[in-house]
Amino acid sequence: MAPVGKLYCVPGMRQTKTIRSVCALAGLELEIPEYAHFQDNQQPEFLAKFPHGKIPAFEGANGFKLTEGAPIAQYLAGLAPNSGLLGSTPEDAALVNQWVHFFETEIALQNEVITGMLMNYVPYSKGVHTSLAQLQLRGLITLETYLSTRTFLVGDRITLADITAASVLQRVVAVTADVAVRAKLINTVRFLETIVHQPKLEAIFGTTEYAEKAMQYVPPKKEKAPAPPAAPKEKKEKPKKAVEDDDDDDNLVPEEPKAANPLDSLPKSTFNLEDWKRAYSNKDTRGADGSLEWFYANFDKEGFSVWRVDFKYNEELTIVFMSSNQVGGFFNRLDASRKYLFASVGVLGENNASVISGVLILRGQDASAVVDCAPDYESYNYTKLDVFENQQDKAFFEGALAWDLEVDGKKWADGKNFK
Repeated sequence: MAPVGKLYCVPGMRQTKTIRSVCALAGLELEIPEYAHFQDNQQPEFLAKFPHGKIPAFEGANGFKLTEGAPIAQYLAGLAPNSGLLGSTPEDAALVNQWVHFFETEIALQNEVITGMLMNYVPYSKGVHTSLAQLQLRGLITLETYLSTRTFLVGDRITLADITAASVLQRVVAVTADVAVRAKLINTVRFLETIVHQPKLEAIFGTTEYAEKAMQYVPPKKEKAPAPPAAPKEKKEKPKKAVEDDDDDDNLVPEEPKAANPLDSLPKSTFNLEDWKRAYSNKDTRGADGSLEWFYANFDKEGFSVWRVDFKYNEELTIVFMSSNQVGGFFNRLDASRKYLFASVGVLGENNASVISGVLILRGQDASAVVDCAPDYESYNYTKLDVFENQQDKAFFEGALAWDLEVDGKKWADGKNFK
């Protein structure tokens, strides 16, 4: 079968998953050409076809052109009327449209704005965050009630409404609908699992990540100006309390001891992370007696490890300084692990065509044990590096530390260190 057309898209977008799922169930072949977001969609030939430069964008084999995810999915479902994806009656078709619109406006929109604030794409507002979360929960409870007596949203078989719902819900359970919220959404989670595990859809949807705790905003840590040295004070002996006063202590409640961090129980290491941070700050990175030379001479491979970190959703990045602020926000949320971690992470590329990538040096051999204190740590991929035996890993590591790293032709534009 010849392809019905080309879809210009980014694989991880929920709209892409919806459109590809429609084609899979409708038996349509869809060509997905190689596409670089914020590059190809700014080219004159792309803009001549799609003047707004927006994806997903569909170009049919017959020359028909269409943008926006929902209309593309509906159009493709209409090419296979026997698939039942748009329902079998005018009433069914209306209900399918109702649910697609419901998920776009009552659940997806709220999730995307919340994500944007938490990722520092837009200024954070606690009031807006709370309001959107409440509005989204209202929509989810409506859905939960409706699904209590149904397997699918419209009729007795899967439709475009179910596919749209699953693509939206898969992001919701990873961002806002945590364990506490999902306890109220038993039917909704069952429904999501039913759709994403359809034999023809599993490869498209991939693994569903369920958040233990909803992502939360962590404000940047304010640096305090150093206080002027205080004048020495004369020591005064405190009067001793009378023995009778000891009775007053009987009502004091001792503070609960803080839980020990498992990283503190690791065998003692010969590599001092604070010494490394000082070496990195005070020495040139490359060259004789540079910080890299110090690192290779002192690093303890048993007690520490080196990791590459990559942002999962680079297609969402826009302005370089905003992406750099996102890195800073991530670092602020890692503050609880400061004694176990060093990082050098940067934005590579240019406005509307960038990636976030870098390296971590951390205590132990498990990255998640160090970074899971940040609510958004799952928005990044972590790959362990062997900087002693693997030359490619070594080159990446050194480039990230020296801030001259280049990835897929994208050069280092801005960076931040976590020390």
